[in-house]
Order: sequence, then structure tokens, then C-alpha cells
Amino acid sequence: MKEGSREPDPGARTSEGTHVFKTVLMIEKALSDADVELVTTLHGEEKVSFVVLMQPRGKQDELLRALDDVALGHLDKAVHEHDEGEEEAPTLAGESLEHSLRHLQRAGAEAVGEVVGAHPLVRLREVVEENRADEVLVLTSPHFVEEFFHRDWASRARHEVGVPVLKLFASEA
Repeated sequence: MKEGSREPDPGARTSEGTHVFKTVLMIEKALSDADVELVTTLHGEEKVSFVVLMQPRGKQDELLRALDDVALGHLDKAVHEHDEGEEEAPTLAGESLEHSLRHLQRAGAEAVGEVVGAHPLVRLREVVEENRADEVLVLTSPHFVEEFFHRDWASRARHEVGVPVLKLFASEA
């Protein structure tokens, strides 16, 4: 950094006089049209910049997902939960992330992102700090069992980051 220059204040106004709201968006599947509209309109007319963290659901959550499916009446999903190809997961996660980033950019938002690996909450904290984020949005399907035991991403993230964490439900589309 040059002498005399300083990092921009995340709450500062841009040259156009508008605030750019910095949001870290945690997702577990590709964003739908309804999801993009939801997250890009939360702050009205303010510009929004997203860092998207794609956290695909892994084997470690298989039992909880099956219990959620039963609780939601999706018995067919619960029965076939283990049939999902784990070797396809990284490719699918990357494609879902790219789709979501393009979708957000077409809606007029700045968006970058990454697929998160083994320690998603550690990476979330790092991304919030690196980007001086204003908030974290966790866009997820309902996971009633995890929520009951406070093991869902939003509950866990609230203990890791020093910014507001808002949980939103993704559309089923």
C-alpha cells in the first residue's frame, strides 16, 4: 500500500453517494430466480456486493438430512439419501457456484465466491474479516432437526463472526 493511502471504510459512501453493502452469502445449492430476488432486494436500492460461499451438504450430514426429510414428509428423499454420488459433489458444487455468481451479477450485484471445503465456519470467519463484511446471509432449505439442536449453519455462524447473521429459506424451485 502506498504511503498516505488507506483502505476504504466499508461503511463509506462511493463516489456516486451510495453505500455498497458487503454480504457474505452461504449457500448449499444453486440460487434460483426467487433466491436472487430475495437476497438482492433485502436492502432496497442500496448496492450489494456478495462473497458467496458454496457449502455442499456432505456425508457428515446424511443422518440429519434423512431425519429432516422424514419430518417434512419427504419419505422418498429419506430412503434415497445415500444414493447421491459423492464423487460428483465437487463438480456439481463448482457448477452451482458459477451459476449463482452469474445470476447475482445479472441482477446487478457484484459477486465473487468459492466452494468451501472441510472447515466452513473457519473459512466464513476469515472471509468476513478479509472483506470487512456488514452481514452474513445463510440461504438454506429447512433443516428442522439441525435447527432444533442449533447445529444449522446460521446458529453455528452466529458464534463465529462479529456481524449480524440472517437465516433465509431457499426456494424449492
